Amino acid sequence: MFNFDLSNCFWINEPKNHEVNKDKIIITTDPNTDFWQRTYYGFRNDNAPALLIKTEEKYFSFTIRTDFNSKKLFDQCGVIIYQNSDNWFKASIEYENDEYQRLGSVVTNNGYSDWATTDIDGNIKTMYYRLSRRESDFCIENSYDGKVFKQMRIFHLFEGSKEINIGIYACSPSYSSFEAVFSELTISECLWERE
Repeated sequence: MFNFDLSNCFWINEPKNHEVNKDKIIITTDPNTDFWQRTYYGFRNDNAPALLIKTEEKYFSFTIRTDFNSKKLFDQCGVIIYQNSDNWFKASIEYENDEYQRLGSVVTNNGYSDWATTDIDGNIKTMYYRLSRRESDFCIENSYDGKVFKQMRIFHLFEGSKEINIGIYACSPSYSSFEAVFSELTISECLWERE
C-alpha cells in the first residue's frame, strides 16, 4: 500500500494561490478554469489545477473531505484521476444557485466527457468522497459525514490499467474564484466489496 505523501505530489496547472501542509490543502481557484472534452458543448477545457500522486497499486480506496464556499455557476472541487487531457475522471459538487447544487461525476475516455449528476441542497458546503480502484475499474462514493458512503457510479478508464495519477482538484469555469479546502486525505485497502 502507498501513502498520499505530499512530498511525492505534483501539480498540473498549478494555481496562483494555494497552501499545502500535512493537515490540509487550500486552493483558491482562478477564473475560467475547467476540465471538459468535446461532448455536447463542443469545447475542450484542460486548464484546471490538480495536485496528483502516481501509483501502480491495483487495489485501494482514496478518501478525502472537501469544504468549500463556492458561489458562482459551476464552481467545483473534488477528487480526480488525470492520465492526460483525453482520459480522466472527476467527482465534485458543482454550484448552480442558492437553492440547489449538482453532485456529480465526469468520466472522459478517448477525448469525450460524460456528466452524471443528482441535485442536492444548496446549503451543503462539506462533502466526503471515496474513490476505489480494482485494476482499471473504479467506484466513486460520497458521504455527508465521512462514515456512511453511498455509491455514485462505477466506471472504467480505458487508460487506467497501469500507473494512474490520483488526487484533488478545484476550478471555476466562469469568471469567479472561491476557496476549496481538502483534508482527511487517506489511502486504505480497497473498501469496494465484490457482491
